[in-house]
Amino acid sequence: MGIILLLAACTHVQAPASLPYYNSPDFTPLFLHTRKEITYKAAHTINPFSFTDQHGKQITQKDIEGKIHVANFIFTSCGSICPVMTSHMKLLQEAFHNNPNVVLLSYSVTPWIDSVKRLNQYAGQNGITAPNWHLLTGNKGDIYTLARQSYFAEEDLGFTRDSSAFLHTEHMLLIDRSKRIRGIYNGTLQLEAEQLIKDIRQLLKED
Repeated sequence: MGIILLLAACTHVQAPASLPYYNSPDFTPLFLHTRKEITYKAAHTINPFSFTDQHGKQITQKDIEGKIHVANFIFTSCGSICPVMTSHMKLLQEAFHNNPNVVLLSYSVTPWIDSVKRLNQYAGQNGITAPNWHLLTGNKGDIYTLARQSYFAEEDLGFTRDSSAFLHTEHMLLIDRSKRIRGIYNGTLQLEAEQLIKDIRQLLKED
């Protein structure tokens, strides 16, 4: 009996630690282990949305129901961090191409410029071929509100001609099946993208 308990204890110790939850804009990690804790301490979830992807398809919260998704924020005319972030998102494309349980969402932060046609061209130029990777455009206010209030995207000022509150962030955010934030990564660093892939695989093992 003692040997069985010892083996059980060892198995428990060797089990991978659960990814933290992020419930506030300061990204304080919360390590929660019971449904009750999660319900009361990690109540924040991604709000409903509706945008159009590079193929002219409407993408809503229904497309991420019960799925893991990664979100980032780009614009097609960006010549600084966006090409790097897109190249690192392609690592996720390679890892989860056609995986029905993983969705990649790249929101345009210049939707008044990034039409469906332009996003389609951007996809072609950058080798974005996975059916589960959506480049999204739509109403600017709706995208910015979702970015800041749901994803807690950072603001980087001074990159715009028409708004001092232009959204520009290098973050890639990992969202679980319950639409809770489980990870934040620097999209300009390949090591962070590689860690994100590992964390997605860990989330896929969760109930």
